Amino acid sequence: MIDRTDIVHRAEELLEDRLADMGYELVACDWRVADGRTTLQVFIDREGGVGIQDCVEVNRRIGDLLDVEDFISLAYNLQVSSPGLERPLRREEHFQRFIGEEVRVRTFEPIDGRKNYRGFIAKAGNGIVDITVDGVDLPVPLAAMERANLVYVYEKPPKPGKKKRSSKKSRKNK
Repeated sequence: MIDRTDIVHRAEELLEDRLADMGYELVACDWRVADGRTTLQVFIDREGGVGIQDCVEVNRRIGDLLDVEDFISLAYNLQVSSPGLERPLRREEHFQRFIGEEVRVRTFEPIDGRKNYRGFIAKAGNGIVDITVDGVDLPVPLAAMERANLVYVYEKPPKPGKKKRSSKKSRKNK
């Protein structure tokens, strides 16, 4: 059985410098098995964002590299994409870049009785990320995180032709 963590770490080690040379940041790699299909997902970013053509070109170039290195013994699909709106956060610098943003974190093992956290990134440093949950800063070690993602909060736009209604309280103050 192939260890998911080994594949992810090996892929990240192999691809990080190569992608940097191409002008991209390696955000994260993931190994997924679903419906009998295995996929190596590679999330990339760069100043100004990533488009479809970027993903196609990077897929072609790193696909060749992965074929030469041949460290994955199973047949798999390679998927290259932007990090998306709910961007994965893996490194301390990722958390530092998004201080104040809402995040969802799952830990490998429970910390103070829980594995799932949703709050705001207060600070990150020395391998610890402080997440503000219900007004309390909870320190979560980066090494204890199984998964962390930004939370995209969709704000429904007002209907065309409708003005936003003010509350009764604010109308009284006019």
